[in-house]
Amino acid sequence: MSSVEGRPVASGANGELAAPAAIRLDLAVIAELVTAKSRVLDIGCGDGALLALLEARRQVDGRGIELSQTGVNECVARGLSVIQGDADSDLVHYQDDAFDYVILSQTIQATRNPKVVLSELLRIGQRAIVSFPNFGHWSIRYALGFRGRMPVTANLAHAWYETPNIHFCTIRDFVELAENELGATVETAIAINATGQKMGMKMPWWFWNLFGQQAVFVLKR
Repeated sequence: MSSVEGRPVASGANGELAAPAAIRLDLAVIAELVTAKSRVLDIGCGDGALLALLEARRQVDGRGIELSQTGVNECVARGLSVIQGDADSDLVHYQDDAFDYVILSQTIQATRNPKVVLSELLRIGQRAIVSFPNFGHWSIRYALGFRGRMPVTANLAHAWYETPNIHFCTIRDFVELAENELGATVETAIAINATGQKMGMKMPWWFWNLFGQQAVFVLKR
């Protein structure tokens, strides 16, 4: 994988993603990346939508961790194996290489120490799949640069005083952390624009960083 000035190693084909209306876009992308019948840990699994999708489509051996009791209850009601836990403090209890995939979707920006959490993902999983909103998107730059306001968008729907996001990460920031700080390899990288299309693999990182509204990365040690 090249540096942040280079180009991504992999991406899906251009075109709108085929995802059920009830499934969040990044979750549909993640489901395409997981190998059938693999061992999966979904951290911050919410109501279990991704785990349910993976069990139905990929027949995975799925487990989940969710901070909110409401989310845990919804997962259990779906018949999913989910426990209540905190990504910032509870991942240390898992053994090395316990799972084929460890997934963190739209959560890393809400953790207290993203570097430690990402390191734990790489320790307990053969691969880590991470999705996150890109704070380098042009609409966010416009809101800050020309309006002088913290942005509220379809992808970042909370006002500054109530948002769960405490770390603001761009695509280039994430690549820097993964490759240079943690020594991970970016196996697959997918950027998704505001219309729900995967962006072409020939585009350089700066283009992804400007026009990618969210991103999905597959990392390995």
